[in-house]
Amino acid sequence: MSGSRPLSSGLRALRPAAFGADPSGERLARIRRSPHFKDGVFQNPGGVARTRPSGSTLDFAKVFFDKDERPRRAPRGTVPVHPTTLADIAAPPATGLRVTWMGHSGVLAEIDGRRVLFDPVWGARCSPFSFVGPRRLHPVPLPLAALGPVDVVVISHDHYDHLDMPTIKALAGTDTLFAVPLGVGAHLEHWGVSATRLRELDWHEETRVGGLTLTATPARHFCGRGLRNTQHTLWASWAVAGEEHRIYHSGDTGYFEGFKDIGAAHGPFDVTMIQVGAYSEFWPDIHMTPEEGMRAHLDLQGGAPHGVLLPIHWGTFNLAPHAWAEPGEWTLAAAEEAGQAVAFPRPGEPFEPRGKLPVEAWWRAVSGPIARPWHRPRSAQGAAETSRVDLDLAGER
Repeated sequence: MSGSRPLSSGLRALRPAAFGADPSGERLARIRRSPHFKDGVFQNPGGVARTRPSGSTLDFAKVFFDKDERPRRAPRGTVPVHPTTLADIAAPPATGLRVTWMGHSGVLAEIDGRRVLFDPVWGARCSPFSFVGPRRLHPVPLPLAALGPVDVVVISHDHYDHLDMPTIKALAGTDTLFAVPLGVGAHLEHWGVSATRLRELDWHEETRVGGLTLTATPARHFCGRGLRNTQHTLWASWAVAGEEHRIYHSGDTGYFEGFKDIGAAHGPFDVTMIQVGAYSEFWPDIHMTPEEGMRAHLDLQGGAPHGVLLPIHWGTFNLAPHAWAEPGEWTLAAAEEAGQAVAFPRPGEPFEPRGKLPVEAWWRAVSGPIARPWHRPRSAQGAAETSRVDLDLAGER
């Protein structure tokens, strides 16, 4: 028919904008030249990582949708969000480093006079659609427009709970730069970010922003936003070094021995922002348990005494079968076992790692009971020890 578009063009027109765009042209050629891209996909450190639930789909569905367990996977009350204002984060940090957890993996790090925003998700759902998908369990601490200028936005990978189209579109109208893993820039350009404001890195590559050096470091995870997961965009953790301070953001990752190498090359860190939530025995290769998160923190620090662990990737979205408060309780237990400093801010609560740390177990006031055993690390003699976390956090039996 005269004037009609090819079918492929029509299908592209129906593609949701939130799916982003596939890498093409020189970006795709660069991906294919990467030493970490083989047989048509990016490769994980430590071998192939299972990216789908192990076992049968039915087994997973029985656990995830269990009507008796579902209430534990959300707070029983209102999550106590810190009423952050621009005044809270306008004055320079006294120690030169201040960190504000915005919920999930979103963190504002003010480091040596620069402002770095990791994995910002201000949307109501981590989903390509506004009407379905995991909904926020607490509001954002402050409007994005009230955050003030940001020097660089750092993205760990392109999953919806880390790369949020509405947030990126809002930031596209500012002067901020974007540091992203290889291939992810295609999504951002599709949403209006100029190519001149993109710093797109392979693992072990670095870029300078002001006085900061940002390095994309390995992680054990996967990617994908559309109906097909082509593994053509990279996932990364990030090391950021200023003149006086060093910080690390894990993104999403399973535990792997490479944390020691990252710590040796870029640490020790004043604060490590480590994923401790959304873990499951159904996908053990791509997310860490709190115990594994503590092991990663120790590996990254290389025995340094002063680094603080900030648990991230928990409390904001319901993404796994575990109880909502379990990551907090298990991280607290792991920190006590290892004798490590851990910060537990409420969402939106700024703190300085070299100052007074927020340590209150605030989640207990709004959580149901946790009754799964926490498996403690093996002792020096190799004897397995187990401690049962059986807390009636809501005051009920």
